[in-house]
Amino acid sequence: MNELVSARPDKLRSHAARFHGGARAALRLVLDFALPPLCPSCREPLNDGAGLCAPCWSKLSFIEPPYCARLGIPFVYDPGPGLLSMEAISNPPAYDRARAAVRYDDIARTLVQGFKYSDRLELAPMMGRWMARAGRELLADADALVPVPLHWRRQWTRRFNQSAALAGAISAICNVPVAHGLKRVRATPQQVGRSKTERADNVQGAFRVPAEHKADIAGRRVVLIDDVLTSGATVDACSRALLRAGAAHIDVLVFARVVAPARAPI
Repeated sequence: MNELVSARPDKLRSHAARFHGGARAALRLVLDFALPPLCPSCREPLNDGAGLCAPCWSKLSFIEPPYCARLGIPFVYDPGPGLLSMEAISNPPAYDRARAAVRYDDIARTLVQGFKYSDRLELAPMMGRWMARAGRELLADADALVPVPLHWRRQWTRRFNQSAALAGAISAICNVPVAHGLKRVRATPQQVGRSKTERADNVQGAFRVPAEHKADIAGRRVVLIDDVLTSGATVDACSRALLRAGAAHIDVLVFARVVAPARAPI
């Protein structure tokens, strides 16, 4: 009898979950019919109800080989496998490899800003799919995805961490777990408008893996997840903190990266 009584709440919760799930699906159908989905970039109606419209898709610049084996910076011609860019040779980063899905152009900027500043969380699965494709060689041997953290005050203001949302979307695709052991221990001003040197100084000492989280990092191959890579100062500072915590290997995967018009390998 006690077993029947104790099982009843679970059964009721199961029925309630199915009811709410069905109600949400029905609501989505009604909304899709009454309010056709819009392109997240230009806000024009979509014919198939997903992704970008054809004109915006054609303008999005995916990063494909050939690119620098270390930094993922695209080359203007194919120099052969394993070649490095001038940046990778003259100023090697703390991390091992970096990959990005797209160039940070007008379309990518609109997507990132809408996602980050306008609570467009529905963009995370689409952006995460593109990132998983771009970073498949990094994810194949990864033990954990580590999102670049926000300081608690900024996350409270923004209400979510865009890097963590992207990490969750990628984790659902590649089944690599998300580890939240990296913390931002010092609030830093925005990086926008700062030089490369100023960006590096701005995030110096801003990240740390607390002692209680070092077991989640030590000896593991981790992939840092962020939305945009500009100078690389933030992911470099994060990588140094992860190395101090004993990470065995660190790669970086971002949605978009700033790329100069032309790059030549050495």
